[in-house]
Amino acid sequence: MKLINKALLSLALTGSLLVSSCDSLLQVDPRQSIDADGALNTPDAMNAALNSVYAKLRSARIYGRDLLAVSDALADLGQTTSNSGRLIGENNNQPGAHFGTWQTAYFAINEANLILDGLSGVEGASAAQLARWEGEAKFLRGLYYFDLIKVYSYIPTAIFEPGVIGQGGIPVVTEGVITSGVALSRQTPRSTINEVYAQIYKDLEDAKRLLPVGRGVQYGSGAAASALLSRVALYRGDWAKVVAESTTALASNVGTVLSGSAYVNGWRAPVNPESMFEVRFALAEESIGVNESLQSTYTALLNLTNKNSQGGWGDFIPNATVRGLFGLTPLQIGTPATDNNNWDVTRNADVRAQLFTTGNTVRGAGRQIENTKFMSKSGFAYADNVPVIRKSEMHLNRAEANYQLKNETAALTELNAFKALRGLPAVTLSGNALLEEILLERMKEFIGEGHRFFDLKRYGRGIVKTTPAVNLAFDDFKILPPIPQREVDGNPNIKQNRGY
Repeated sequence: MKLINKALLSLALTGSLLVSSCDSLLQVDPRQSIDADGALNTPDAMNAALNSVYAKLRSARIYGRDLLAVSDALADLGQTTSNSGRLIGENNNQPGAHFGTWQTAYFAINEANLILDGLSGVEGASAAQLARWEGEAKFLRGLYYFDLIKVYSYIPTAIFEPGVIGQGGIPVVTEGVITSGVALSRQTPRSTINEVYAQIYKDLEDAKRLLPVGRGVQYGSGAAASALLSRVALYRGDWAKVVAESTTALASNVGTVLSGSAYVNGWRAPVNPESMFEVRFALAEESIGVNESLQSTYTALLNLTNKNSQGGWGDFIPNATVRGLFGLTPLQIGTPATDNNNWDVTRNADVRAQLFTTGNTVRGAGRQIENTKFMSKSGFAYADNVPVIRKSEMHLNRAEANYQLKNETAALTELNAFKALRGLPAVTLSGNALLEEILLERMKEFIGEGHRFFDLKRYGRGIVKTTPAVNLAFDDFKILPPIPQREVDGNPNIKQNRGY
């Protein structure tokens, strides 16, 4: 436990985490932690501290895998292959087989808090530097808090409460801790859901004000804050806010809405041109690895040039529903049939069908159809940059919000414009049929990106699958994951989610 003596600033949020074994939150990679010995009194140290908060987004528990792949496995988009045994519990919606983002996210939030606490003590910093550090730290804190509350709590548009004492939201702390004594004495309760969303709004509004010009899509920016606010407001049911922030984000020069082959090629580029904010993997040593990376989760292929070159697991593949949406069936395009390069898939006119092909043949799974959104785009395996917010989302957010605001004409116009981007004909719909078509386009657009589970959750809908056979009602406790038991045991003010 030697890291205790170094007084790492990334100490745990609650005391119970500080007194556990050497597998506790104290065991962090020192390169991604902040040393308490005068760490935040120079611009270089502040930049390093902020980089640490960004780095935690790469964790497999955050955007390195789980917020995308676990989300999709919990939803109704695919099926596991049993190639490695991963995601089977999640795909079967078994108790406890769920997200585990709590630890890493609260580590990052504590570091962001320490950065914000330390702004006044940085020697020789310019006003522009101070604004950037504050803006990016608040953008990141807002993102981490949003990802925590959407996972561990109900969503404001659909809250299950009958006969249940409300567990509430999540603990919100806006001051950092640097000593175990402070952390041990802090027993922060779960804030209400509305209080958490209000804090996220505040952080992102500050980020918009402080970051009028960004420094690349791997960093927070005012435009990215507007885009994230659009998503947060969608979850909150704040429909007018959704329209306003989506419009602001679309008017920005950050990210480009793509169509046709350009959309497909965007998924082959190291940095997706649609990205308004993405998690960057810059070095091969940052690779998640063959076991848990997004590439290995979704496909066994190492590249599309030679499909006989296989190294991933291909653990999670599209189910019959998704295959039907894009007209996907295996198609032999040459001989001999034993050469994987002589196989592809049939596709319909939807350009998103181009993101699927035949993959794994070497792990006993047969010639399975796989998602190729993540395919060594960074130039090395198992470390793809991950688009967190793409500009196209703003169109779908705005269409849904206009529908909810009873502006059906605007919603239909936006939906049909979006369909044209994906090679699909216009539709003439109204009422609930229009909403369902918008949600269907969201389903198709974000396969592999982790939206579907939360779209079902925010509408209070159950999860129905045939492979595996699952019929999980919205009022089932397994819709929410358990809060780590060590948190509940060490903090009498935290109520565990029901059923655990």
